[in-house]
Amino acid sequence: MRAYPHGRESQKTRFAAMPPKQTLTITRILLAPIWAVQLLTGAKSFLDNPLIGSRALNQRGLHTARVRLADTLCRWRRRRLARAVRPEWREAFDRNGFVVIPQIIPPEDFTALRAAILSYEGSAREMQQGDAITRRLAIDGAMLAAIPALRALLVRKDIVALLHYVAGFRTTPLHYIQTIVSKIDAPDQDPQEALHADSFHASLKSWLFLNSVSLEQGPFTYVPGSHRFTPERIAWERQRSLANPKAIDRLSARGSPRVGPDDLAAMKLPDAKPVTVDENTLVVADTVGFHARGPSAVSGERVEIWSYSRRNPFYPWLGGDLLSLPGIAERRVGAVWAFRDQLEKWIGQPWKPVGRRRPAGPAVNASFTEAPAHEGSAAQAE
Repeated sequence: MRAYPHGRESQKTRFAAMPPKQTLTITRILLAPIWAVQLLTGAKSFLDNPLIGSRALNQRGLHTARVRLADTLCRWRRRRLARAVRPEWREAFDRNGFVVIPQIIPPEDFTALRAAILSYEGSAREMQQGDAITRRLAIDGAMLAAIPALRALLVRKDIVALLHYVAGFRTTPLHYIQTIVSKIDAPDQDPQEALHADSFHASLKSWLFLNSVSLEQGPFTYVPGSHRFTPERIAWERQRSLANPKAIDRLSARGSPRVGPDDLAAMKLPDAKPVTVDENTLVVADTVGFHARGPSAVSGERVEIWSYSRRNPFYPWLGGDLLSLPGIAERRVGAVWAFRDQLEKWIGQPWKPVGRRRPAGPAVNASFTEAPAHEGSAAQAE
């Protein structure tokens, strides 16, 4: 054995020589404070955080306590945001968990905006999931400068008030031009077609459709009322928290639970409702409710203005989001993409650059890599 000063091996050598079990124990001790802090955030993976996934802690009510607290704070924040929202929009959302608003833009203005968006060329990313490809162009400073009508739309007071209400925060969502290319030549099913919730707490997604979506084209689908944490939903949340995360499907284990007819029945929820739309329709939803992309019977593509927001559910305040400030907000998507590019080896990067593209057109069939549970917000699928 190599001699070291004072007859001792270096710390690095001793650590490398430790049995794997002992090394794992030390790693868990070092990570324990991080895992504990994550309990006060939107962290949701039963697989990656052993405290969140602990059967013993969840038997004592850890998961349901996080669910109840997040829901209580969300409802409190929404009550403070409610006045600014059109009553008919607010009532539809409170009842169903989503709201559908046809003709959100005056028809003559919509035609011009749609033409401007579809002719815009910018840096694009694509992700493949099963037999569908999602393409996104960030709505950044360059796009907003090129399409002033788009900038005006995104700051329209009635729309902004609705987005704030559903998100539960005064925050600027991440905005994209998103294209869904369905029924490509791939053997696997699109995982977005399975009914699921995005997390254990409220989050915002919205779609302003630039073209109509029929039933056979796989429309957005939602279980009405499933955004509410009823006693039946809480009981279901408790049961799912007790499952072995290594024995269930990976997406559910990572905190985005998939549900079937028996689950809906246990929660006394109705069947999912497909939301077919005409062009120029805005759909805004809380994706803590169970939703999916409906199965598509035909190949094709649809283009939409897609927005997303999910903040730490345990914040009691409404605003305070420095990343929503003008000059910063429109740079966030590019920054997140660049950050994940740099760390792709460690955390993965499902969004592959495909050069400068227009929103519509043939997809570049980039191979899909599953995004980890701690993926950045820009990595979320529809």
